[in-house]
Amino acid sequence: MADHIRIRKAGGTWTVRSGGAVLGETTNALELSEGDYPPVIYFPRADIAMAMLEPTDTSTHCPHKGDARYFDIVNKSSVSKDGAWSYEEPLNTVAGIKDHLAFYTNDSVKVEQI
Repeated sequence: MADHIRIRKAGGTWTVRSGGAVLGETTNALELSEGDYPPVIYFPRADIAMAMLEPTDTSTHCPHKGDARYFDIVNKSSVSKDGAWSYEEPLNTVAGIKDHLAFYTNDSVKVEQI
């Protein structure tokens, strides 16, 4: 793993909500810490209501994690453009985040430990 990236199990139960709707809840979240950035919680894809996510054409490349694919988060009251991302084929050094999703938080999207 890159020296400045650490992945560990995030303790407790985590939830992600959008527009008041629960997108997912899990006790199997991962916390990814990277350098000076705030930690990011990654949810197992199996614990997310994927019907509320629509794949977009957006992609980015991280030299430490690989290529990220993005999703719009769609609920009854809003759309969060590119509000979630996933490393479908992460680099071997961060293979633990495969099949996980992370979310940008904003007024409509909340990631919380409950």
